Amino acid sequence: MSQQQWTAVDEYFSEVLIGHDEPLEAALAAADAAGLPHINVAPNQGKLLHLLARTVGARRILEVGTLGGYSAIWLARALPEDGRLITLELDPAHAAVATANLAHAGFADTVEVRVGRAADSLEQLVEEGGDPFDLVFIDADKPSNPLYYQRALELTRPGSLIVVDNVVRGGAVADADSTDPAIVGTRHMHDLIAAEPRVSATSVQTVGTKGYDGFTLIRVEG
Repeated sequence: MSQQQWTAVDEYFSEVLIGHDEPLEAALAAADAAGLPHINVAPNQGKLLHLLARTVGARRILEVGTLGGYSAIWLARALPEDGRLITLELDPAHAAVATANLAHAGFADTVEVRVGRAADSLEQLVEEGGDPFDLVFIDADKPSNPLYYQRALELTRPGSLIVVDNVVRGGAVADADSTDPAIVGTRHMHDLIAAEPRVSATSVQTVGTKGYDGFTLIRVEG
């Protein structure tokens, strides 16, 4: 199997099950024009996030890592009319692109883009003490995954889902001797998950347009 075939299969599924979608395509085009890195989720992965949010009946969603707002659009579409999505982005330029993309998609009043270090924004959310989030999607700097996961636990409730992207790292996550900060952080997060009786989790390997990677799905049990 090759990257070419993985991409062809992803494109087939996206064409058949998603099709033409102007707001999403416009978001990708705007991100590309602004020079943002091509690290957004694939269309079929965005649809998976959307379906997970709908499955749990999410009314409040938190995203860690906005980039150009592509995944935020998928998640916002799963919300009811009175739903709310807060998404955290470090880079002000990325946040500006995302804000425009979300407005174009009709979610200017549904999604709040908070700019700054995610660690600081998460601490602020904990201090604010608002209603718990029903779904948290973590897709930011991988060395900080342990912190993001722990904060997500503080901000959710029993029955909430936490999804962490890019956990396989081309298979490198299996290397216990790795000194790569992204691998060290991802392995540490999995150790924390394994030791936490309040959650149940699994990690899944994937292939597709984004290469060989995967995600971790965590359900808060108590």
